[in-house]
Amino acid sequence: MFCSLDELAAQIANGASVALGPDRSGCAMAVVRELLARGVHDLKLIGVPQIGFQADMLIGAGGVAQVHTAAVTLGEYGLAPRFGNAIKNGTIEILDSTCPAMHAGLQAAEKGLPFMPLRGLIGSDLMRARADWTLINNPFADDDPIVLLPAIQPDVALFHARVADRDGNVWVGVARELMLAAHAARETYVTVEHIQEQSLLDDENMAAGTISALYISAVAEVRQGAWPVGLAGCYDEDRAHLRDYVELAASDEGFAAWMKNTAAIERAA
Repeated sequence: MFCSLDELAAQIANGASVALGPDRSGCAMAVVRELLARGVHDLKLIGVPQIGFQADMLIGAGGVAQVHTAAVTLGEYGLAPRFGNAIKNGTIEILDSTCPAMHAGLQAAEKGLPFMPLRGLIGSDLMRARADWTLINNPFADDDPIVLLPAIQPDVALFHARVADRDGNVWVGVARELMLAAHAARETYVTVEHIQEQSLLDDENMAAGTISALYISAVAEVRQGAWPVGLAGCYDEDRAHLRDYVELAASDEGFAAWMKNTAAIERAA
């Protein structure tokens, strides 16, 4: 279960479907950079329920074939430049969704169900774009349409967290979307700031926000593993570095320069 950063990244195969959380939910940026260095390709990214910087970087490096998400957004930093470029050029496939729909599909996989019903999509343009969403009549009522969404089971859930224990339990606190992703995915790979000896499940203050080791496939201790995106309770985002990204990644040449500069910063650290 416990391994090095490069060993963990090596377990994510080309073509895998990978569930990623939004920028506020423990981005495994160190793993993303390992994947970029390896030249990963044909990933299918799944937003839980949306994705940000880590997705944009993977897209910019040509590592993504498909994106299934409610949104790709850099929040206050603006639009995701590499994602926008890829959509305009038709180099990735996009499966448009909503936050409730992403959660519902993942919850179906979490529960071992083939689908999950959801009502709020009826009448939206997305119903015309998603042939895999099925409108039926509620079998328990008359004239009561409802939408069935297929289960979303990622090959991999990937995130960074503050702490794991020696049993492989991982604390994510209030980031319940990460717990959902771990329950839904076939494998869950996690980097953490620290591995402690005391069981997280024995601590009443930590247990409720802890993912059991039953759902964790591999853990690597990586300090500053979310940099340049921040990690709540540990360190802030590197705002200057992220602003540079948004500016430079507007062009292919700028993106390449940013990646080279980031690699140089890591080597010097």
